[in-house]
Amino acid sequence: MPRDINDKVVAIAGASRGIGLATAELFARQGARVAIGARDLDHAEKAAAGIGARAHRLDVTDPASVQGFWDAVEAESGEIDVLVNNAGEMLVGRFEDESPEDTMHQLGVNLLGTMNGMKTAIPPMRARGRGHIINMVSAVGMVGLPGCATYSAAKHAVTGLSEAVRGELRGSGVDLSVILPIPAGTDLTSGVGKGRFVPLLTPQQIAQAVVRTARRPVYNRYVPGWTNPVTRSLFLLPQPWRDTVGRLLKADQLLRTTDQSARSRYETRIRSARAEVGR
Repeated sequence: MPRDINDKVVAIAGASRGIGLATAELFARQGARVAIGARDLDHAEKAAAGIGARAHRLDVTDPASVQGFWDAVEAESGEIDVLVNNAGEMLVGRFEDESPEDTMHQLGVNLLGTMNGMKTAIPPMRARGRGHIINMVSAVGMVGLPGCATYSAAKHAVTGLSEAVRGELRGSGVDLSVILPIPAGTDLTSGVGKGRFVPLLTPQQIAQAVVRTARRPVYNRYVPGWTNPVTRSLFLLPQPWRDTVGRLLKADQLLRTTDQSARSRYETRIRSARAEVGR
């Protein structure tokens, strides 16, 4: 039987834009009480007001901020039933040219941010014997993407982390899921060259997968579903064959096909936001 999410409390980290906002909107339309967290509180409050949600300031790289977000949501809306760890950042460029600050912040948001959310959610959920943690990963959490090495590394780490913690949660009543979508048309992918034969998803398509997972928990959900057998089949191939498939899909041409000028607004915004946090 699918779970009823009407009147359930759903907290979403990184939900003032893109996939997170689309997910928050869909949960709210399904009757859930939704809270969104983001570094830019002014923007988050405007986004939340448009969908009937609540907004709170959240820096996922700071454990104290994550705990504060959790406490504020529960004080305002009640016990959190579903936590969606959606916050993410991606910079495109050669790994060797990436600054230490850019490397550490991508790891901080994509990996440590997910860890902080899980560490905050698991103790109260375990004590209650119920709850659901949904980690937004990416197809690059299974296959490395040249030009996004640190992002790929962080998402691979979240995949391994989730699998390990899922085993620790067995029998606790707490579910853990990972969402593995191919790229969507959001600010994060602005200017990024498209691979051959790989469609660009909408945030709403990924939001539908998240809500479907909350209703019917599964461990991993690929979006779209056909990428599951394709990805798994790749691991059965010898490495030279996998390299050939990557070239066929143009996965090795990201650096050449990305329009950096089209990405400048996004990358400037995330660097400015982290500077504000550091003050």
